[in-house]
Amino acid sequence: MFDFLEGYDLLGAFWVTVQLTVYSALGSLIWGTLLAGMKVSPVPLMRGFATGYVNVVRNIPLTVIILFASLGLFQTLSISLGASDFTDINFRLAVLSLSAYTAAFVCEALRSGINTVPVGQAEAARALGLSFTQILRLIILPQAFRSVVNPLSNVLIALTKNTTVAAAIGVAEASYLMKGMIENEAQLLLISAVFAFGFIVLTLPTGLILGWVSKKVAVKR
Repeated sequence: MFDFLEGYDLLGAFWVTVQLTVYSALGSLIWGTLLAGMKVSPVPLMRGFATGYVNVVRNIPLTVIILFASLGLFQTLSISLGASDFTDINFRLAVLSLSAYTAAFVCEALRSGINTVPVGQAEAARALGLSFTQILRLIILPQAFRSVVNPLSNVLIALTKNTTVAAAIGVAEASYLMKGMIENEAQLLLISAVFAFGFIVLTLPTGLILGWVSKKVAVKR
């Protein structure tokens, strides 16, 4: 029944998807946290930059961003992100694009978490002489992260599915292999079912585990 899978590296393709998700999740978490910090910063220039970045990036299709990275950064400006092999270059450009795009959603999720922290805590910290950076790092962000585990899990699940866009620049992840199999095989429904099941295996446990974590670390107010 599944003879059509022979000769295709299905596990390898999904492993590339997992790698894209993990690296992009780390990149977007770091950049999204910095953006959230800038968005609540007392410096107007930082607030303006973060607000503009989020509003612009969220309204640009991910396909456009990833094609810009390939055609603009690499082919026009010759930016290879330290890679020499064409496959590695495309992979790194895909991670950069996914991180830049997803960071906007991470920022908004964190900003909503920051808004749940009572203002009095920041005021008390300022009265003790703590700087804005110290207040953000020691008091606000730890509580904000605990209150937005569920929204961040939704962002992570969306990121996992968004990795399929990397096929547009030739990254050999799951959807890239699926496209090739559909072109070469006649089992359209079975191929679609196999890849749909693969993404369910990747995303469903993520939602369940992070949902459990959210209940465990939720801030009691």
